[in-house]
Amino acid sequence: MAKYTREDILHMAEEEDVEFIRLQFTDMFGTMKNIAIPFGKLEKAMDNECVIDASSMESFYRNEEEDMYLHPDLDTFCILPWRPQQGKVARFICDIYKADGTPYKESPRYILQNAVKKAEEKGYTFKVNPECEFFLFHTDDNGSPTTLTHERAGFLDLSPVDLGENARRDIVLTLEDMGYEVASSHHEIAPGQHEIDFTMSDVMDTADKLMTFKVAVRTVAKRHGLHATFMPKPRSEVNGSGMHINMALYKDGKNIFEDPQDSLGLSKEAYSFIAGLLEHIKGMTAVFNPLVNSYKRLVPGFEAPSDVTWSSTQRTALIKVCQGMREEKAIELRSPDPSANPYLVFALCLEAGIDGIEQGLEAPAELKRSIRDLSEEEKNNQGIEALPENLSDALYEMGRDVWVKEMLGESFLEHYKKGKRKEWKSYMKQVSEWELEQYLYQI
Repeated sequence: MAKYTREDILHMAEEEDVEFIRLQFTDMFGTMKNIAIPFGKLEKAMDNECVIDASSMESFYRNEEEDMYLHPDLDTFCILPWRPQQGKVARFICDIYKADGTPYKESPRYILQNAVKKAEEKGYTFKVNPECEFFLFHTDDNGSPTTLTHERAGFLDLSPVDLGENARRDIVLTLEDMGYEVASSHHEIAPGQHEIDFTMSDVMDTADKLMTFKVAVRTVAKRHGLHATFMPKPRSEVNGSGMHINMALYKDGKNIFEDPQDSLGLSKEAYSFIAGLLEHIKGMTAVFNPLVNSYKRLVPGFEAPSDVTWSSTQRTALIKVCQGMREEKAIELRSPDPSANPYLVFALCLEAGIDGIEQGLEAPAELKRSIRDLSEEEKNNQGIEALPENLSDALYEMGRDVWVKEMLGESFLEHYKKGKRKEWKSYMKQVSEWELEQYLYQI
């Protein structure tokens, strides 16, 4: 059942003195875009008559000169609480359509919608709960971001040690004003690092909320004189920021991951879901970890996964089976980082897991010791493979996995790889401070 009708939205916008409406959408690489329209054009927007020039954006095909049409999802209508209280600003999240009235299939939101639709046709419902980490840093005298923080707080510390507590509290209150259900928030391991967790919810709704969450975090942080960044590894000497994803699959209203008779409480379907994720993880990594910087986080010593493993006890495993007193049996994927496009991440997780179930894949042996305690010979004997070590390797693995190409679409995949290859080549031309310090004097 729809949350809002056209009449509801017109009434709310008039009642709340909304003057501008932002029509938002997310590009291929996970960046939110928008156009703003005045209140007088609201009905035109809801008639799907607002146009964007897609040829001017890198993440759309440059040879497609036709206009694209924004179709607002009426259920995403929301008044932005950080904008002025007089002459308020509201937003819709939009789907993108071509001039002939067909969906633009390279839209990340469409890709997730398509994955959800296919799952629903098979009787499945997918719920996720992302744990999104970020840093709060100081800005310089010009307002530009730095990687400096005055605090030295650690995991679960509180004020006065946690100097970002007030900003984090205001972020949570802002999200709640928008109707978001926040499960918890806390200081993370590194100084200046924070985490805000959502409740387990519908995958489509969560993806939309996660995109708005990033905007809210950065906006509220700026009001506190801070810069919020979702860059995976802004400082080399401390932990990076992840976007761990807790996920559960339902059929006929029942969590099909649960089996009380199993030693870990997991069903056969859960093990196959895990196996499906592991089967395709290397091909999906370029989406889960889309930046050159992402791979500075996926290294041993900072609690991020670097190998293709699963476990119920080891924190550094790629997939962790959630234990304890949780209400729902869930599987946690720990490699994605917050720079990733959530629509694509969630779509691939859902599709890969169901692929594992349909193929009846069996999960490999559980990792029961720390990966750091295993020799290379032991890893080889257990068939443990490493995740791609850099963006170039990840793009190579993406190209090798035919299944990933089928899920994302060949044209989307080729354009995505082209954009990321350009990023990699630009990075490879740079001369870093590390290189100068290492070689300039000695060589």
